[in-house]
Amino acid sequence: MAWLILGTAALRVAFAAATGLGIDESYMVVAGRGPLQLGYFDHPLLSWWMARLVADATGSEAAVLVRLPFIAIFAVSTWMMSKLAPTPQAGLWAAVAFNLAPVFGVTAAAWVLPDGPLICALLGMALCLMRALPSRVWHWWIGAGLCAGLAMLSKYTAVLSIAGFGIYLLTDRTHRKWLLRPQPYAAAVIAAIVFLPAVIWNQQNNWASIAFQGGRASATRIQPLGPIVTLAGEALFLLPWIWAGLMLALWRGLQGEWRAKLLCWIALPPIVLFAVVSLWSRQVLFHWAAPGYLMLFPLLGSWLAERQWAPRAALATAALVATVLIATAGEISFGWLPNNPLLQARTWSELRPALLKYNLPIAAASWSDTGKVGIGLGPNIPVFCLNVDARQFRFTTPPPTSGDLVIVAPRQTLAQMQTYYAANFAAIEALPPVRVGNSEIAVFKGRGLIAWPR
Repeated sequence: MAWLILGTAALRVAFAAATGLGIDESYMVVAGRGPLQLGYFDHPLLSWWMARLVADATGSEAAVLVRLPFIAIFAVSTWMMSKLAPTPQAGLWAAVAFNLAPVFGVTAAAWVLPDGPLICALLGMALCLMRALPSRVWHWWIGAGLCAGLAMLSKYTAVLSIAGFGIYLLTDRTHRKWLLRPQPYAAAVIAAIVFLPAVIWNQQNNWASIAFQGGRASATRIQPLGPIVTLAGEALFLLPWIWAGLMLALWRGLQGEWRAKLLCWIALPPIVLFAVVSLWSRQVLFHWAAPGYLMLFPLLGSWLAERQWAPRAALATAALVATVLIATAGEISFGWLPNNPLLQARTWSELRPALLKYNLPIAAASWSDTGKVGIGLGPNIPVFCLNVDARQFRFTTPPPTSGDLVIVAPRQTLAQMQTYYAANFAAIEALPPVRVGNSEIAVFKGRGLIAWPR
């Protein structure tokens, strides 16, 4: 376990140093500049604070630095994953499979996203509950409440996993007695207190964050194949053979002893709910159900520990994942392919000398481009989001009210820009594009700002 934790952490640091911040990472780092807030538009504060505190302490927003706390907490997550399994050997295999699943071992393990702290907090909650249920010791319940609160302070969907524990208490005859004792309710109160900053921020900002996330489940039209597509996408993110093993572990766990059932009930709400919501919503993202699959790895570890072919399968999977990551890092760094298919994973540092020479405020045409431009320009250059959907930028970078602007819009033509912003500027003209790798990023000048998009 020590070699697994240290070795994978070292590999993640190397990969973090070789690749730039992605779209969501850049957005979180740039939109999170300035004083720390009790909440943010997209998610609660925990992941935002982790990245911002490191950036402020080091004076740098370099990808490897802001990713370090996320790499560190995934090392803790790997250790806790091993402790959820019934035996050390099963725990090792659970941790190995956990690290090989790309949605966990690649993205949540190193990227500046709320998923890393969410996963760590949920594993801590599950570990405390396993210790709390067989005894009447208060400190395990206090720990479960703290971890549940930290999970919700990472991502709102943590409430689904917490609800899964509530369902377990209602359905399990052995532990239903806890509903008549004060400990679970004390844990719930502790979790609510920890989550309170997010509630305060939402109350002060017209419930903007909760409304945004809740609106993603709104109906568009019935999609009979939606759940199949969602489950297939989740299988791809986990790797299909790992997903199949987790489904087998779920089936076996529901028929097993109480620890296995506990993990299965915590797992089920995210997996089931997002598959159901995809019947009518097109906005379900495949990684949203990851906290559910998370709880099935200890059960998969027990199964793998009994299989002689498991070491060969693990080595083959590791070779596949490593090959893809090395090829990805090489393409990001050197841009071998035409038109830079991984342009969004580069640091657009070429923008700084090209744009600052105009000595004008700088804006981007979308929230995603605003983050990438902000990272490319550096931490001391404000970037404005020239879009109705400005997300967190609406709260952290109030836009100018008049004058000319330089506008970065990588996917737009001059004709499109003139159409989109006809009511916002007296005129839009093209500026020389900026070459980043093998691609050219379009740049425009907005003359005579009339009104910001609203």
